[in-house]
Amino acid sequence: MKQSLFVFIVLLLAVTGGKTFAKITKDDYARADSVMKLSELVYNQVTQITWIDSSSVFWYRIKTRDGMKYKLVDAQKGSKKIAFDSDKLLDALNQQLENAISANDLVLRDLKFDKDKKTIHFNFKKAYWTCELKKYELKKDSVEKERNRNGYWGSFSNEKGNDPVPSPNTEWEAFIRENNVYIKNMETNMEFQLSFDGAPGDFYSSYFSWSPDSKKLAVNKVRDAEKREIFFVESSPKDQLQPILHKRDYRKPGDAMPIKHPALFDVESKKQIAVNTGAFEHQFNLTNPRWKEDASAFTFEFNQRGHQAYNVVEVDGESGDVKVLIDEQSKTFIDYSGKRYRYDLEETNEIVWASERDGWNHLYLIDAKTGAVKNQITKGEWVVRDVIKVDDENRTIFFYGSGKNTVEDPYYLHCFKVNFDGSGLTDLTPEKMNHDVSFSKNIGYFTDTYSTVDSPPFTVVRSAENGKVIVELEKTDISDLLEKGWIAPEPFVAKARDGKSDIWGNIYRPTNFDENKTYPIIEYIYAGPHSSFAQKSFSPVSYAFSSLAELGFIIVQMDGMGTSNRSKAFHDVCWKNLKDAGFPDRILWIKAAAEKYSYMDTTRVGLFGGSAGGQSTLAGLLFHPEFYKAGVSSCGCHDNRMDKIWWNEQWMGYPIGPEYAECSNVENADKLQGKLMLIVGEMDDNVDPASTMQVADALIKAKKDFELVVLPGVNHTLGGTYGEQKRRDFFIRNFLKQETPDWNTGKSN
Repeated sequence: MKQSLFVFIVLLLAVTGGKTFAKITKDDYARADSVMKLSELVYNQVTQITWIDSSSVFWYRIKTRDGMKYKLVDAQKGSKKIAFDSDKLLDALNQQLENAISANDLVLRDLKFDKDKKTIHFNFKKAYWTCELKKYELKKDSVEKERNRNGYWGSFSNEKGNDPVPSPNTEWEAFIRENNVYIKNMETNMEFQLSFDGAPGDFYSSYFSWSPDSKKLAVNKVRDAEKREIFFVESSPKDQLQPILHKRDYRKPGDAMPIKHPALFDVESKKQIAVNTGAFEHQFNLTNPRWKEDASAFTFEFNQRGHQAYNVVEVDGESGDVKVLIDEQSKTFIDYSGKRYRYDLEETNEIVWASERDGWNHLYLIDAKTGAVKNQITKGEWVVRDVIKVDDENRTIFFYGSGKNTVEDPYYLHCFKVNFDGSGLTDLTPEKMNHDVSFSKNIGYFTDTYSTVDSPPFTVVRSAENGKVIVELEKTDISDLLEKGWIAPEPFVAKARDGKSDIWGNIYRPTNFDENKTYPIIEYIYAGPHSSFAQKSFSPVSYAFSSLAELGFIIVQMDGMGTSNRSKAFHDVCWKNLKDAGFPDRILWIKAAAEKYSYMDTTRVGLFGGSAGGQSTLAGLLFHPEFYKAGVSSCGCHDNRMDKIWWNEQWMGYPIGPEYAECSNVENADKLQGKLMLIVGEMDDNVDPASTMQVADALIKAKKDFELVVLPGVNHTLGGTYGEQKRRDFFIRNFLKQETPDWNTGKSN
């Protein structure tokens, strides 16, 4: 008997490779989910800063151990005080609400103070309220109307659908009739036809632009193009048995685009003034006319198809003569959707303009008469991220910038000020952290909340003149969080493929981390070229992956080459090359981290992501199977010819070249070696769900093994609750080699 048992054990070890198989239970999943409650242990973090009108006074909210509190700050006086007694307001609300709330539930929307600060108005529990603060007398003013949530981000603009547009002096009204331009005298009701060449496929838009003196009228004539729609079936509607067919407006790369021609009319003579815009017909877009304040001319912006040329063009209001004021050119792409910035200074005939023409995103001062560059406002191997305020009177610009301080993470946002001539560049937020600012309307003061992934937020009020701290508001309290065993993310940096560029990211460990164990590595990936994505500010948990980490994984996230907010050369790696997704840099980064930390197991590296991250997840498995062994891809745009036109043509170019097929997960599906799960919502109107089904079809034809999860009634998603369950099961089975819970029984194990 003993000999038989011995033989059985030997055979079992031979079959299992000496490994023993444990089982993950539902209780383990519940414990993993409980990590999300760590966010409840953060106190005194400033939120919802709101400046009151054009004053130097603002209010903010914090969560304390006693519940939500609201404070008023006068930046000019350097004072702060409790805005009102939260306990008394809570009692007053509970006297009128059907179900009592706690102090932590006192989150007021649309909070406003009367001038004397003795009465407040707010929105709470879908109703508007007024509270007189002397006696805390509370009155329900009205019930919030149900918001219309049926809008769709991608709907085609209805060029014909606007109401008549009155002239600034109210003498005239412009409107469209039978595709042509008409005006009506509002006093006599006499109508005049101004255009005569409009037709159903070549019509005048109803987006009229009157000159400020009401003497001229500008509008685009639109040569229409066939519109593409996508269709999907809602299989399981809530209110009926039969499925519902849905459709959405949805242009895809290569589709024909409408062509717009600016048109100009003289109201007094009732004549059209010829405008020669033949040089601007190869359009991705041409904007509506925008008149100068003196009515001498209007401008439009021309985005050339392929996004390698972008112009600001002026049309003379008398002659119709056309002049290019700003001519941006790129051998790769112009990041019009992420970096375009224009600010017109009418009194001085100048334009503040953002450009990457020197290899870094910077601001330029343009002569609006000649188009010449008067001077470069900012310069250097760092980038302007966003303009916050322009002070015309003092000729000063306040903006977010990053990368200027060479001894810190180049993605940290700082608030700078600079004069129009480029002098006086000042970092108003010198702490080596990520800064989030909010300016008063008079630009005299601003709040600054700064933190890192491993340092809690601190909020102060600063002078906009020099950044001097006027009032210290709150330092976030994370003592309870630390007592619960919270482990902060670790910023980590390693060299990119070029051996020079630094790649920055974070390492996330479970709260029960044991450095004597080895951990599979899972990369949470999003490599969309439109921005950068690795966390920079403090957050106690990540809703995308903290629970997954708790089950025994190390999660990493970084920004590889091809993403934005660094140099133009760093960004250009993505051009016609979305399959790259920074993988050579990501792999080097993970290997460098594993060399430092031996508990990171590079033989078990997986990845997951949604949308563009879903595309990159599968691309990692297809193009780098030697490194990435398993992935969960959600709602991926697996072939860039299938996805929305504006995003894909910007990075992949136009016309549709061979690069689209080379980068396609569908075309390369036969390369799959690792383990794969696909997740898609059947009603995804962001990325055509057919994209996931087409890659599934290609995998089936290639006789590849994979898992497919289709979520009925679900839109664009990482997976939701059920998708998260499937993702955990997938990585536990494939990397931890453990059994997952039996979800079809009520038992905990």
